[in-house]
Amino acid sequence: MDHLKQLIREVPDFPKPGINFYDITTLLKDATGLQSVIGALHTRYRDVPCDLVLGIEARGFIFAPAVAYALGKGFVPVRKPGKLPAQKVRMEYALEYGTDSLEIHADAIQPGQRVVIVDDVLATGGTAAAVAGLVEKLGGTVTGLAFVIELDFLNGRGKLGGYDIHSVLHY
Repeated sequence: MDHLKQLIREVPDFPKPGINFYDITTLLKDATGLQSVIGALHTRYRDVPCDLVLGIEARGFIFAPAVAYALGKGFVPVRKPGKLPAQKVRMEYALEYGTDSLEIHADAIQPGQRVVIVDDVLATGGTAAAVAGLVEKLGGTVTGLAFVIELDFLNGRGKLGGYDIHSVLHY
C-alpha cells in the first residue's frame, strides 16, 4: 500500500505553523487509489462482527459510507455540534491543535450493536477515543477503528487502549 503515499499531498504549516497536513484529496481523485483504500478496509473488516459503520465528520464521511456499502452494513454519521436535528449525545475531545466536540443521534446505536469506526487520519487519538466513548455511552461495542493514515510519531494508539486498530498507511 505504500504506493498510495505518492498520491497524498503533504501541506506544511496547515492548519497552523508546525503542523504537516496530509491532504487526501489528491488520493481521492485517483480512481485506482480510492478503490485500493476502500478495498483494503473492506478486506480487513469483512470477517469482523459488525452491525454499523460510523464515519467521523468530515473526511470520515468519504470513506465510511463506501466501507459500509462494501460490507453490506448501515452507515452512521458522527457530526460536529449543531448539525444533527434530533436528540443527540455529545463528547468533547482534544486535537493536536485545540479542542472540539462531536455528536451522534441518541438512537443511532442500539445496545449490543457492534460498530466499526472509520476516519481518514489517526493523529493523537483524541477524536477516535471520543467517538468510541460515544458508541459505548449508547451501549454499543467498538469492534474496530479504521484509518486511511496513521501518524505513528504522535502515538495516537496510546489513547485507544484495547481497541482493534487498522491503518492502511503509516507515516
